[in-house]
Amino acid sequence: MRGRSRRAFLAALVSGAAAAQAACGYNLAGRGNFLPSYIRVIGIPLFANNTSVYDIEQLLTQRVRSEFLGRGRYQVLPVTDGADALLNGTVSGLTLEPSGFNENNQATRYIVRVQLKIEFKDVKANKLIWENPSLEILDEYDLTTGTGALDASAFLGQNRAAADRIADTVARRTVSSILEAF
Repeated sequence: MRGRSRRAFLAALVSGAAAAQAACGYNLAGRGNFLPSYIRVIGIPLFANNTSVYDIEQLLTQRVRSEFLGRGRYQVLPVTDGADALLNGTVSGLTLEPSGFNENNQATRYIVRVQLKIEFKDVKANKLIWENPSLEILDEYDLTTGTGALDASAFLGQNRAAADRIADTVARRTVSSILEAF
């Protein structure tokens, strides 16, 4: 009888702990949401591009839109009309910095640094919900073709995987920051 009592006690303890944890309000990382419930439609017009990198604003805007859609709670519009909230962005900088070199002192690895200004505004309440005037995303990439110094435009033009990866990182960080109130 003693073994049954112990098992019953442990089962009750585990069930109680699970219930207590569920009641504490824990959420899976990346799935929080601190936006007002009436925000269902988000307008995300094309980001501004203050860099010399051609079409980077197109790629970043599209990935941010896709990230919001992937969260499954929002309709995303490419315009401001009809939106409950607006996300405006500006790509203010995109630079390359050599971070790895071969035996001939030629750069073989680069740090890509993207600077953005992001504002997320509640249209109905006419108030700024979240902003980051100096969001910075860094990532490292190996040089896949060519030799010598490259500018950011040439590097991202030659290395589509790097451009896609940095755009995905920008989108995840931006949307997570807005939804999780970081």
